Formats: sequence, structure tokens, C-alpha cells
Amino acid sequence: MRLRNISGSREQVAESRFVVQEPECHKGAWKEFFGNEHPLHIEIGTGKGKFLTALSTLNPDINYLGIEKYSSVLLRALQKREEMEECRNLYFLRFDAEEILNLFDRGEVARIYLNFSDPWPKDRHAKRRLTSKEYLKRYDQFLAADGAVIFKSDNRGLFDFTLEQAKEAGWRTSEITYDLHRSEYIQGNIMTEYEEKFSALGNPIHRVILTR
Repeated sequence: MRLRNISGSREQVAESRFVVQEPECHKGAWKEFFGNEHPLHIEIGTGKGKFLTALSTLNPDINYLGIEKYSSVLLRALQKREEMEECRNLYFLRFDAEEILNLFDRGEVARIYLNFSDPWPKDRHAKRRLTSKEYLKRYDQFLAADGAVIFKSDNRGLFDFTLEQAKEAGWRTSEITYDLHRSEYIQGNIMTEYEEKFSALGNPIHRVILTR
């Protein structure tokens, strides 16, 4: 997908009070950053922020970090965040997920959300997929022992790849559905922008929970 560059977005993101600057400095100390002992949930590839802004409002006793690589996309999430003045449990990072081990210490994250991740369709790019066994190995180093990765996608090829990679990496899969909106697991589901778009087109949404 071609991303439209927004002039000045990098500077606006760098100046936002809702973006954690130099987040590597908080590795192992995110509870101190938030000022409480609440569990930490992260979304990798947070996009325009609809999913996390909704979750953080519904769950004030959970801390949330949205990780997004592109300033032009993150800027849209920050516009939503600006409207949530009373919110104290949601911040964003402009960061490349390839370096995610620099952000979190062992057991520091309770849940990882992966929503409509880039499928990287070419075989030679398989390691870049956020549900590849290479990324699962990374998550294993900072996900809590009872933590989970929750993955949603409309891409059947990527979803099947995810199930295969989880098996190869020794992870367990549960609540597998190939049509989330018609399944028993729809209760409590928060839709992302992509999910709304694809669902409106009649595309089934796939979802799985990965644990160790």
C-alpha cells in the first residue's frame, strides 16, 4: 500500500506530548513511566489509532502503547488522542518493530495486538511478517508468561502462514475463527479502520490468539 506523505508530520510527531521520545530509555521501567502497576498492552502497527483509543477508554486500569513506524499515519492517531484530555493510559511510539527488543524487558508486556499487519506477500520477505517465527521469538523475550498475542487479518494467506509459524515456533493457538463477525468470539471485539472497511466489502475477518 502506498502511503501519502504529509508535510511536517515528522516534526509534529516529535513535538507531541503523547509520543514517547527516546522510548528505549524506558525499557524495564514502563510502570514508572505510567506511574502505576497496571498491566501493559501494546499494538504493533497502530495505524490511525481507532482501536487503541477505544480500548484505552474502556479499560482505564490497563496501560497502552501504540507502535507505528510512519509519521504520516501516526499523526492521525495523535489527532484522536488530542480529544482525550482525561486519558492517562495511552501513549504512542514512532518506532520500527524490527528493533522492538530495545523497548521492553522480560515479562514486561501482558498482551500484544497485531491488527491487519502488512502481509509482505513475497516469499523472500516472510521474515518481515509480524507473525513470523522470527518475530514470535522476539515477542517471547518480553511477553509475560501468561501473556498473549492477538492477531486479526482479512488476508487468508497471512492467517494460514501465522498458524503454521506458531506451530513451528511451539506456540499454542486458540479461539481460531475465519469469520470473526459471525463467530462466538465477536463479543467485545473492537474494530479497526481496516476492519470496518473490509467488513463493509463483505470480506471475512480472521482472528487467532497465540500463547506459549
